[in-house]
Amino acid sequence: MVRVISPEGNQLGVMAISEALKLAQLQNYDLVEVAPNARPPVCRIMDFGKYKYERNKHDRQARKKTHTYTIKEVKVRPKIEEHDFTFKMRNARKFLTGRDKVKFTCMFRGREMAHQELGAALLDRIVEELDDVAFVESRPKMEGRAMIMIMAPRKDQKPSDDGGSDRKADAAEGAEPQRQQRER
Repeated sequence: MVRVISPEGNQLGVMAISEALKLAQLQNYDLVEVAPNARPPVCRIMDFGKYKYERNKHDRQARKKTHTYTIKEVKVRPKIEEHDFTFKMRNARKFLTGRDKVKFTCMFRGREMAHQELGAALLDRIVEELDDVAFVESRPKMEGRAMIMIMAPRKDQKPSDDGGSDRKADAAEGAEPQRQQRER
């Protein structure tokens, strides 16, 4: 004996399982048990394939709105050259506009450990450089011979597909005319 609910949501009463199955087959629907622990168990007449499809569609919509962050790492040294610094900042900016978090690791070797303020100054410079696209999630701290800092993308930042925001900025600043002059 089971309690049966119609496809419209009306209660049809308590009946035998075989009788409920016949009723469901007459309407070209399935008999689905929705509350097995109730006394008597509750079954519903429904199109189970359509129900699974709707549930999967709802789950896909919910997953589409979530974003999982991956952490990319950028390693620097306290005595980094200017070109290397700009190259690493360009990569970090690309990661951040791609909605990834970036872990900056400033590694110290030998006597550099005596001048940790140089690493802290470098990480402060990184924060200033990337302030428009990211914020500091965890402040710089020492872990062994490395100073670690994590930056996360800003919420108001739109995700970028190509990560080439620097190229567009360079073209706006006049990098394009210089390339044309070299080609002549």
